[in-house]
Amino acid sequence: MRAISGYTVTSMAVETRVLDEDCRAISGWGRTAPTLARVHRPRGHAEAVEAVLAPGRRGLVARGLGRACGDAAQNAGGTVLDMTGFDRVLAVDTAAGVVACEAGVTLHRLMEALLPFGWFVPVAPGTRYMTVGGAIGADVHGGNHPVSGSFGRHVTALELLTADGRIRTALPGTPLFDATTGGLGLTGVILSATLRLLPVETSLMRVDTERVPDLDALMTRLADGDGDGESRHRYSTARIDLLARGADTGRAVLTRGDHVPYDALPRRHRARREPLDFRPGRLPVPPPRVPGVPLGRTTVGFLNTLWYRAAPRAATGRLRSLPAFFHPLDGVPHRNRIHGPEGFVRYRFVVPYGQEDALRRIVRRIADRGLPCFPAVLHRLGAGGPGPLSFPLPGWSLALGLPLGQPGLGRLLDALDEEVAGAGGRVDLAEDSRVRPEALAAMYPRLDEFRALRAALDPRSVLTSDLARRLGL
Repeated sequence: MRAISGYTVTSMAVETRVLDEDCRAISGWGRTAPTLARVHRPRGHAEAVEAVLAPGRRGLVARGLGRACGDAAQNAGGTVLDMTGFDRVLAVDTAAGVVACEAGVTLHRLMEALLPFGWFVPVAPGTRYMTVGGAIGADVHGGNHPVSGSFGRHVTALELLTADGRIRTALPGTPLFDATTGGLGLTGVILSATLRLLPVETSLMRVDTERVPDLDALMTRLADGDGDGESRHRYSTARIDLLARGADTGRAVLTRGDHVPYDALPRRHRARREPLDFRPGRLPVPPPRVPGVPLGRTTVGFLNTLWYRAAPRAATGRLRSLPAFFHPLDGVPHRNRIHGPEGFVRYRFVVPYGQEDALRRIVRRIADRGLPCFPAVLHRLGAGGPGPLSFPLPGWSLALGLPLGQPGLGRLLDALDEEVAGAGGRVDLAEDSRVRPEALAAMYPRLDEFRALRAALDPRSVLTSDLARRLGL
């Protein structure tokens, strides 16, 4: 832990400004809507139970590294339970590919510890600086969702501290387990989890990259290339230029990849000597800071064009390391400042298959407004998880980073909410800081089921957050 310009920063976590001994200003990764809370970092089960049994008038919420962009891990006037001290890998079965770990263990730590044994995390979201508890609470997904589903699908057991101070074991298929995956910390404090892992033979990816001229061509290419089968890819991600208009609307760079088997390595490649070497790269010391100057339309347009033109028209079979393929931006310190001092809104939504016209309308609407979206990423999603608040459903998911302070941004996003809900889609609550409560029921039809379970489990609303109060969860 070190102090930088009045901020206390732990690892790569979001800024938490210390106001006095007990009270801190906390925001999400997007730095929107900061609120004040008491932060407590328990050192073991007993301290965590004590905190839950004496939460104070405004309750508490658990927090990991703070990578949720919205207010899901904030609790104005209450307590925030910093779970990063729960960072032990408890047991590993290297034959079966199963790991038991505490909730504060990061995905980065799991990769470092398990890759030498030939195992990789089953779902790799956009950053490896995320805790296991956070990945479960948000039920995160990655570019392999049509093949592997979201994170909760690979959890075989949870150790959960509920509002009554009991530590329970929750198993898949039970209402408590299902509500916890994607439940945003509102069913209990996740203490530990047991995960199934993905077997790999090397630490390299075989990557295909191509430029795609427009949105319709992109959807066709994604639909043709995802899933199982000899010609399909495990991972697919498309970065879209949302400032392109006319015939270029929705142009993108499509990147698809698969884990490289050992026998497929070139004869003289260094990885033949160390096939499971994990080298995420080291940041310079001191690291350069992303300037707190917002990226405007001109700059984003230049970056998008540069990204598109620099990509090969079509390249197949290139070898890349795991960090370079999955988490190229993790090496950029303070990258959540790239949109300027006011912060940014992460707007992630999904619309079902069969509602492609809704996606086209949304993309055209954003392009016509000329908003400096950076980055903008399109995925295909497969079957959703069992959690009532789990985000994924079969369809097209688009994630945008939008700087605050854009004229009319709130009105535009409200209108997009209506378009998404009308198409049978939803926004990702783990990234949200502004959705209106009246839009929520249409997006999450099992919302009442979640509320009923939470009311029975926690009638005093001990476990709560800014997001829970704002949306009446």
